[in-house]
Amino acid sequence: MQLTLLLAQYGYLALLIGCLLEGETLLILAGFAAHQGYLSFPLVLGVAFLGGTLGDQGFFFLGRHFGVRLIQRWPAISTRSAKVHQLLLRHQRLMIVGIRFMYGLRVAGPVIIGASKVPALTFILYNMLGAALWAGLVGSAGYLFGQTISWLFADIRGIETAALLLLAAALIIWSLCRRFMRKRH
Repeated sequence: MQLTLLLAQYGYLALLIGCLLEGETLLILAGFAAHQGYLSFPLVLGVAFLGGTLGDQGFFFLGRHFGVRLIQRWPAISTRSAKVHQLLLRHQRLMIVGIRFMYGLRVAGPVIIGASKVPALTFILYNMLGAALWAGLVGSAGYLFGQTISWLFADIRGIETAALLLLAAALIIWSLCRRFMRKRH
């Protein structure tokens, strides 16, 4: 099966699932695929917004109900908890919007916020704003990458598969390096 057929058939579903967790890599790839005409750019942004919102809401409510136990169980969350709580005291709304942009806090942040005294409605509203900003910025980065490639190569259709695979490989390597650095800290 060709890569383009896989993209058209499963692209939105893969994006939704990816955005429930972290999703930056898939969202950049989906933005690139939208530029190439395989996916609809507005639909990519909508799916990313939905996945990002639902994922963070789920982690928030996990934190609300099991927060203390989760924070104690996973040292990675526990070490970040004090810093997130300190920032929440000073900049609650800004912290909710920006948590998805902070290195290492995309999943842990909503759990920690859920364990705090932040009202659920406040989190829902500002989480949606953060998801909209995140989807627009990261999705547009992938779309603009496609535009840049188009400017550099007059006949992008001839090398689209290679460019998409190269982008996917670079993003996977970047993601693995990020995880390795996270585990080292």
